[in-house]
Amino acid sequence: MGEAASAFLAFTSRDKRKEGMDMRSFRFIHAADLHLDCPFKGLTGLPERLRSDIRDSTFAALDRLVELALRERVHFVLFAGDIYEAKDRSLRAQLRFQQALEALAAEGIPAFIIHGNHDPLLEGYTAKLRLPGGVRVFGCEAVESALVYAEDGQPLARISGISFDRAAVTDNLTPGYANWGDGLFHIGLLHTNVDGDGEHGNYAPCRLADLLGRGVDYWALGHIHTRRILHERPWVVYPGNVQGRHIRETGARGCYVVRVSEQGEAEPTFHALDVWRWEEGEVPIEGLDSEQQLKEALEDALFAARERSEGRSAIVRLTLTGRGPMHAVLRRAGALAELASMLREQAGDSWLESLTDRTGAPVDPEKLAAQSGFLGELLRLSRETAGDRERFDVFAKEALGPLAAHPALASIWTDCTEEERQAMMKEAEELAIDLLASGAETGWNG
Repeated sequence: MGEAASAFLAFTSRDKRKEGMDMRSFRFIHAADLHLDCPFKGLTGLPERLRSDIRDSTFAALDRLVELALRERVHFVLFAGDIYEAKDRSLRAQLRFQQALEALAAEGIPAFIIHGNHDPLLEGYTAKLRLPGGVRVFGCEAVESALVYAEDGQPLARISGISFDRAAVTDNLTPGYANWGDGLFHIGLLHTNVDGDGEHGNYAPCRLADLLGRGVDYWALGHIHTRRILHERPWVVYPGNVQGRHIRETGARGCYVVRVSEQGEAEPTFHALDVWRWEEGEVPIEGLDSEQQLKEALEDALFAARERSEGRSAIVRLTLTGRGPMHAVLRRAGALAELASMLREQAGDSWLESLTDRTGAPVDPEKLAAQSGFLGELLRLSRETAGDRERFDVFAKEALGPLAAHPALASIWTDCTEEERQAMMKEAEELAIDLLASGAETGWNG
């Protein structure tokens, strides 16, 4: 059994490292945001065989993580929060995570765990399951610290962490991380939103400056689902989630294997773990003069998305863009749905999530907007309104009053992002051009 397999834990608040001892090189995995048993809502029309695979994809990603740990012979694994999708975690998810920890423990690989906003330590359903030896779940009352020891009793690293006690933790937790000054490589496990990422809840917020100068060599963060390295030496790292859950989580998802040298230099390397990959693609219609060319352009875009998935199954969203004569074809009743059906038949083990039309008639909208008459005035008004947020909101309130009064429909507008609102305005402009411009200007022939 190698050094990775024989590493074991001793939990202590005292430094047992002998003075003058050299640092050992070691390897660990930094993972976060597993979201086990994610329901993957909204995938309508998906064949049952694919639906089952997607539902199991978070578990498959966890299995790949265990395989990676064994293959890389890591000394320990870090889980930086949101192991589960919800605080009322399913028994199935808890059993599968227990199995993964047991598989690691069987090879002598300890695991360090914190809980985040999706799976707070003191809220929701937690099954009474026995965790294997070598697993440390950090508490939620204060930052705790643990040492990892090698077989010969020499320490490899110090790991500090704290779990969320409840879902909505709004305190900055970084002051609880102590500078131990013991010469060990110090890892800080933390579920946090650094510098207020607007796409995620602002839980346990902190600034990047709060993480520097605390005697932590590697901040193993969780919560943000897109992997990013915010700082080096000390390292401040988000590994992202292990499996994309929706179309806003495109591209490769996985974890970092971090190698630490005898000099204390860390080298994180990303490893993809995802089983299904979300991909987006644009299909411009400029230069397409026939339905055959349109069909081939869509097929090429679907193939390219599957190629980007590196052999994985892909969930693909394609958007038709640009101006050209095929815009009139796409506006015909049922045309878009028929093209989408054709692509789904060709997708194999992948799936076309949606096909969206964002095309326009082959006209110069700037020239139309400069013309006198109703259409020109309408386009000018649209652009002035889109560029003035206050005016935009007043217009939307007047135009969508009946919608806002409907309880079930009001959120369609209120929950829209700025990008989505602008897209609606743009689509309305194109509809106006289709309806009001002459056939000669738009290329419409019927």
